[in-house]
Amino acid sequence: MDKFQELELRHPCFSKKAHFNKGRIHLPVSPLCNIQCKFCKRGFNKFEERPGVTRKILKPEESVEIVRKALELCPEISVVGIAGPGDTLATDDAINTFAAIGKEFPELISCLSTNGLELYNKAEAIAKAGVKTLTVTVNSVNPKTQKDIISYINVDGKKIIGEEAARILIDAQLRGIKKISELGVVVKINTVLIPGLNDGEIEEIAKTTAEKGASIINIIPLIPQNEFSDHRRPTCEEIEKARSDAEKYLKVFKHCKHCRADACGIPGKGVDISKLLYDIQVEETFSHG
Repeated sequence: MDKFQELELRHPCFSKKAHFNKGRIHLPVSPLCNIQCKFCKRGFNKFEERPGVTRKILKPEESVEIVRKALELCPEISVVGIAGPGDTLATDDAINTFAAIGKEFPELISCLSTNGLELYNKAEAIAKAGVKTLTVTVNSVNPKTQKDIISYINVDGKKIIGEEAARILIDAQLRGIKKISELGVVVKINTVLIPGLNDGEIEEIAKTTAEKGASIINIIPLIPQNEFSDHRRPTCEEIEKARSDAEKYLKVFKHCKHCRADACGIPGKGVDISKLLYDIQVEETFSHG
């Protein structure tokens, strides 16, 4: 059994079987983001079921007790993930959290999600922290398309826009995927399907990222919000077409639940126990870095 097949048995975001009998906890320890995607709207609340939202920002030193409590509530948890609400590599909080979790709970799979801008630069630190699976959001490998998906990127405190920003991001993502794959970390690609923008590029995204070492892809239908609030959601037929295109090169995960940055529980059962882990009061502001 290879590494990917073994992970499939335990990772609810990698296989249908695990999705319905294994749990995951997302630790919302990443407060900042170094990119502004036009479809992304981050914030604090208790009710929205989507990426980018959380009840609070968790400090890395609080994470061990939160995971311990989560395991008491849901012993089926096999994965500790960090997916925001900002980018996990915009600060060192996620890497420091994984290092602490790995010492206390070595049996759990550590899973990190990132936009990939800092992936190449931090690949060794990620692997050293014990991360076993990593998700990179790649929405285009064409700068002319990517520039219409992102408003800007932030590199060393400098805001960069347009095709220059798109080229820098794509180059960083692809170099990062190759490097982290070579370090033994299993890579999944998340692609937000945006009708009329990147829907004709899914096969190219899958082919290019597979060549760099990715193993699986998840096609995420656009949630119309922020600058893309006037865009429509993709139809079921468009999603299936995108999955079919991607499947020529990568295994396709088809059970994504658009999880929050503080989600906890077995995703396939639709029960989120995160409300039992945190104080009921939510934070009111979000730093966009």
